[in-house]
Amino acid sequence: MIIDLKGKNALVCGSTKGIGYAIAKQLAFLGANVTMMARNGALLERVVRDLHAEEGQMHDFLVADFSKPEQVKAAIEEKVQAHYSYQILINNSGGPGPGPVLGAKEEEFVNAFNAHLLSSHYLVQGVVNGMKQSGYGRIINIISTSVKIPLRGLGVSNTIRGAVASWSKTLATELAPMGITVNNILPGATGTDRLKQIIEGKAQKQNESIEEVNHEMLAEIPMGRFAEPIEIAYAACFLASPYAAYITGINVPVDGGRTGSL
Repeated sequence: MIIDLKGKNALVCGSTKGIGYAIAKQLAFLGANVTMMARNGALLERVVRDLHAEEGQMHDFLVADFSKPEQVKAAIEEKVQAHYSYQILINNSGGPGPGPVLGAKEEEFVNAFNAHLLSSHYLVQGVVNGMKQSGYGRIINIISTSVKIPLRGLGVSNTIRGAVASWSKTLATELAPMGITVNNILPGATGTDRLKQIIEGKAQKQNESIEEVNHEMLAEIPMGRFAEPIEIAYAACFLASPYAAYITGINVPVDGGRTGSL
């Protein structure tokens, strides 16, 4: 199979680094016009230049803070009101900080809900009419394997990620008659800044070295290594392609076999 996304417009959230950046680069490589979305305008202005444009793609960016859903809503509304439509939406943003759920503060849940569910919801509302009109729609949510098995020490994240997964499944059912697919990618431990923060936090809490925590985490992964961001991007690009037209409402773990359930 050769994936060709020429003529498709893709909005990729949290795309200045990590998984989001890898997805944006790969979608552009496959021919899509990519809009990068994040809160750091200066960084966006730099990294958008890294995107492949040899087929004449036109790339741009939107600035919005996902912890402030009203900013996200305003940004996407302004874009679509300018008669711009998207066929591919990648919902992705940095996960809530680590910590047990029992001691979590109310604002931690509210902030995570805003960033991961409400902002994603506003984006879907903003792009879905364009998807209907163009006859092509792919909504892909980058979540976590915690929607299958909660991860220790990620209380708030486990809670909110589960809510996003249920929201996604509900959307998939509602949008399926229109030919719009909605799927979740569940990355395992991936070589990003967030993984580094998690390892450092565990090391401090458990009074262990970073090397010891790193070894313990790798021991839980049958493939014996962390994922590369590009490996998550490959899965996203397949789900964004015409080949995935009959796949909707599913969770796709990309975790090296770590998740202990089907």
